[in-house]
Amino acid sequence: MMARGFESKDVEFQQAEALRPRSVSAPMTPAELRLAARRRSLELALSKARAERASAIHPVHQQMLDEAILALQAQLADT
Repeated sequence: MMARGFESKDVEFQQAEALRPRSVSAPMTPAELRLAARRRSLELALSKARAERASAIHPVHQQMLDEAILALQAQLADT
């Protein structure tokens, strides 16, 4: 019975979101699109490296991931 209640609330939320007005912004330029895609790619790679680091056991692997995380953070700071 509870699952059905959660389902209906989810449907209500989706319907409300569909009716909510969206903010209109200027379309992104090709350069802005490339930059946004690059940032997203770096963010995903950083997230993956952090997750791998959390489960890494071998010290050499941990060090490699630490260096990769620092490099990705530096690249994100530059974008």
